[in-house]
Amino acid sequence: MLDPTRPPGPRIIAVANQKGGVGKTTTAINLGAALAEEGRRVLLVDIDPQGNASTGLGVDRKPNLKTTYDLLIDELPLQDVVLDTEVANLLIAPSTTDLSSADIELVANEKRSFLLHDALRHPDIDRYRLDYVLIDCPPSLNLLTVNAMVAAHSVLVPLQSEFYALEGLSQLMMTIREVRQTANSGLRIEGVVLTMHDARNNLAQQVEADARQNLGELVFTTVVPRNVRLSEAPSYAMPVLSYDTLSKGSQAYRALAREMLGRHAGAGT
Repeated sequence: MLDPTRPPGPRIIAVANQKGGVGKTTTAINLGAALAEEGRRVLLVDIDPQGNASTGLGVDRKPNLKTTYDLLIDELPLQDVVLDTEVANLLIAPSTTDLSSADIELVANEKRSFLLHDALRHPDIDRYRLDYVLIDCPPSLNLLTVNAMVAAHSVLVPLQSEFYALEGLSQLMMTIREVRQTANSGLRIEGVVLTMHDARNNLAQQVEADARQNLGELVFTTVVPRNVRLSEAPSYAMPVLSYDTLSKGSQAYRALAREMLGRHAGAGT
């Protein structure tokens, strides 16, 4: 039964694309940092076994580190997993390669698709006063990604400006449709953000034109450019907004955060 005295929960957004190398983790980290810069309280949940969002935010992988593996497999309380980052208002639930066996270990669990959903709706989360939860998904449509979609209100899709980009979207959209029909009827597309975009490249321009023609207002106006600072920032364990605050990458993710906040304000949510 719903508790009417509980504060409204955070908006939960899964950042997903089954294709690797499209700027998914870069988007999760830097959109999170940009939302935090706007004064929102943000939790980044890393469920990618590669753990790039965790290392990109400076998480020290010490032996006793509690991660999203413990959250999902052992159903450890969220408060035992969440860590502060160097970015004010940005928290992280980290991941390590331990999570790579999660699909196999979860198969026998009757609640296997709802574990993240339940963890993110436990009253423990209220202590963090979150506005947003961003879930960095693995680059595959596996049980971890399904967990994210069942837990989320919406899915944000980073789309690289390259040949076949739109064709790769169809499988993701089918998965979203299946989750909507079976486990999360309220799941919607948050939007599609074009990444690694080179405005001088005719192919990139064509991909953008095709995306806007086929997907309409789902495609964010903001486009994330190819930017060397975006590539360098993770090696310094910080978002690009901290690494080079004036870079084109920083400006793009600030613009994306403001555009997203504007959409939510316009929708009255």
